[in-house]
Amino acid sequence: MGQERQVLTLQESIRIAQEHSPEAQAARHTYRAAYWSYRSFRANYLPSVNLSSSPYLNRQINKVTQPDGTELYLRQNQLITDLSLEINQNIWFTGGSLFLSASAQRMDELEGKTTAYNTQPFTIGYQQSLFGYNSLKWDRRIEPLRFREAKKTYAETLELIASKTSELFFDLATAQANLDIARSNYASADTLYRYARGRYDIGNITENEMLQLEVNKLNEETNVMKAQIEVEDAMLTFRSFLGIRGDEKLQVIPEDSVAEFEVSLDEALKQAYEHSPEIDSYERKKLESRSQLASARANAGLKADLYLRFGLSQTAERFNDSFRDPLDQQYVSLTLSLPILDWGRGRGKVRVAKSNVELVNTQVGQAVTDFELNVRKMVRQFNLQAYQVRVASKTDQTAWRRYEVARRMYLMGKSTVLDLNAATTEKDTARRNYIAALRNYWTLYYGLRSMTQYDFQRNLPLAECLPEI
Repeated sequence: MGQERQVLTLQESIRIAQEHSPEAQAARHTYRAAYWSYRSFRANYLPSVNLSSSPYLNRQINKVTQPDGTELYLRQNQLITDLSLEINQNIWFTGGSLFLSASAQRMDELEGKTTAYNTQPFTIGYQQSLFGYNSLKWDRRIEPLRFREAKKTYAETLELIASKTSELFFDLATAQANLDIARSNYASADTLYRYARGRYDIGNITENEMLQLEVNKLNEETNVMKAQIEVEDAMLTFRSFLGIRGDEKLQVIPEDSVAEFEVSLDEALKQAYEHSPEIDSYERKKLESRSQLASARANAGLKADLYLRFGLSQTAERFNDSFRDPLDQQYVSLTLSLPILDWGRGRGKVRVAKSNVELVNTQVGQAVTDFELNVRKMVRQFNLQAYQVRVASKTDQTAWRRYEVARRMYLMGKSTVLDLNAATTEKDTARRNYIAALRNYWTLYYGLRSMTQYDFQRNLPLAECLPEI
């Protein structure tokens, strides 16, 4: 039983690679991590509700302060149970946190068999760093940009996988074409050699010409063996990239037609600036450098932490009584910190951060220029490649017809073996050039899509067509 053979087109190969290749799986995991990181970031701006309890049993001798100020070591035997409900809400534009809580505590004196309750039915508070670094404000600007960059990067990676698949697809197509060419040439060389033996026996050709045909036959036989090895190597590489674990043989079928459309340079630049992850990456780096500068300035200067709390509280021996006539309670604290002598460390960090901002701005400016040049270069190459494919296809067909004519002329004795060899070489070269032109076209096609993150045939951003993660 022969080994199974799987026939693949370019689009089928790309679909398999984008679903099962190790690169695609790694890209999905990276994007999934970015998605959940973004979800976690958004949760920081939503209210959180926490229910907590810390019961404990205290049976030991402790130092207890007496009403007159003296201290005695007394044996305590207490069971403390409590329950607290707290709602927190971060305020992003100030960097502070607002909280609302309610709590109840019960204390049982196990030896005296007495019980007391302390309830705080309502407490509202606010804490704020007055001159500190507001991470909530900066994260609100950076994290959405980071997630949008991750989403576009995932789409870009899929297109780069498609581009790499095109390269390996046509590497295998070239190897298979070389094998077909070698087998065809060997069959033709064997036929011509046997025909030349007969003509040599009757004296119609010279011994030199007959030996030349024998050398051609031996060379083509060697080329067949080399081409078989090249096919196996290209097939193994292609199968590994696609993530195909089976050992069936792969046969690729290149499409003879390409999409006939041109991409406007202005439109390509517009879509690239709007949808490419590179642009988001540059903007993120600028924001991160400014965030680091804000953090350095905050840490180098005056620090002040404000804490406010207002609520109601009461104690009683019965739980219901602890809610009657509650007493108000307030607590306000302001903590100040000003570095007097730090030997210039804070100022140095600020200067380093300023330099980093200027460096990032310079690097981003140059990167944007290079990015635009790459887009322009890619568009020009792509718009010319479709024409080159048409020329290569016509050359391939013409070279094949010329070879057929040269072969018939030689069999009729109207041309030399040198003319036949030249026609054979031109035929083989034209076929290889045609496959190379197809390879360049599809590599440029998916390369342009990855760079601009836009489908110019369907007029649709690629990030809107991402598969589910």
